[in-house]
Amino acid sequence: MGLITVENAEKIIQSQTGGYGTEQIPYELSLGRVLAESLFADRDLPPFNRAAVDGIALAYRAYAAGLRTFTINAVQAAGEAPAAIPSTNDCIEIMTGAAVDPSVDTVIRYEDVEIADGRATVKDVAIRKGQNVHPQGKDCQAGGTVADAGRLITPALIGVAASIGKTDLLVQRLPKVIIITTGDELVPVGDNPTPYQLRRSNDVTVQSVLACYGIHADKLHLKDDYEVLKSEFDRCLRLYDVLLLTGGVSMGKFDYIPQALEHLGVSKLFHKVKQRPGKPFWFGTYQNQQLVFAFPGNPVSVFMCLHRYFIPWLARSMGVQTPSPQYAVLQHDIDFPYPLQYFAQVKLETDHHGVLMARAANTNGSGDFSHLIHTNAFMELPLEKNTFKKGEVYRVWPYNV
Repeated sequence: MGLITVENAEKIIQSQTGGYGTEQIPYELSLGRVLAESLFADRDLPPFNRAAVDGIALAYRAYAAGLRTFTINAVQAAGEAPAAIPSTNDCIEIMTGAAVDPSVDTVIRYEDVEIADGRATVKDVAIRKGQNVHPQGKDCQAGGTVADAGRLITPALIGVAASIGKTDLLVQRLPKVIIITTGDELVPVGDNPTPYQLRRSNDVTVQSVLACYGIHADKLHLKDDYEVLKSEFDRCLRLYDVLLLTGGVSMGKFDYIPQALEHLGVSKLFHKVKQRPGKPFWFGTYQNQQLVFAFPGNPVSVFMCLHRYFIPWLARSMGVQTPSPQYAVLQHDIDFPYPLQYFAQVKLETDHHGVLMARAANTNGSGDFSHLIHTNAFMELPLEKNTFKKGEVYRVWPYNV
């Protein structure tokens, strides 16, 4: 099999999506996970008519009849039983969140009244019946759905779960992932490399990205030794759902990974994609649906392939409600005279019309990862073209967000 297109690579990877079951976890630990159940209100939300502002509560019919000064009958805080007025000449001082008694139906904020000697006088402002009252069940009635399964759990969703008493949430179980780096030239981050060695950063980068999605991946570094690679790959395929490899998949004499994987029975679904960066990308499956994403070793290639292929695969496997694709307007011409699909590093900004604009970085190839901290997306430029003009619109894949 020769080089395949980005589109075909995506289709092959997405065809391998599948869930990993579910688990119950405390809501405090659920941020960033995917909800695997729908949540239902255990009572009306809000559970009572509530004051939306601090002020006075009165019966609107008295105001409509021309009354402007009311006797303050009580002061009511949030959490207290609702206070009633004995007559329509009276009002209640009421705080935000307090329950509104049926004898009153309108709340006027403090800024619109004058209070003196136990009486409140409404200023010359427009008043509407029912204003500043949040009606019982207006947000959701008892038994109604407050969140659908498939949602990414955000702080707001956790707050909703807490409001209905859901202390534990059913979430999609995450795949067990190991990040494997290879190469004799790579040393641990804390070591002092020789003039011709490099500190390992790919595994740290990938692990950091996965942490944003709740995956706490293990790490392993292997030397360029064929027998060691086979042995360790065999062990990892029995322990993990997904192997994320970086390096050792190109055409070098020490790039043993494709051969080692295929020797173990990992089925190659493709090797090499018509793209830059990331052309040598290798992808395969093992007998129990384990997946192997073997990325090239260049840092930008790893970063791009991770965001373009692995993260969308993860979202689909977890049943996440996929957001619409993002597009941006290119801010200057780009020439790319190669028969490959180019992923340009760009800085996304929004102009005063709300249009998403993309300005490409002038990088030094797939080994130049320093620009990744100054950009925030890859712009996917079509394979069919070599010249891309200012003002044209193309899809973008955000990162650093």
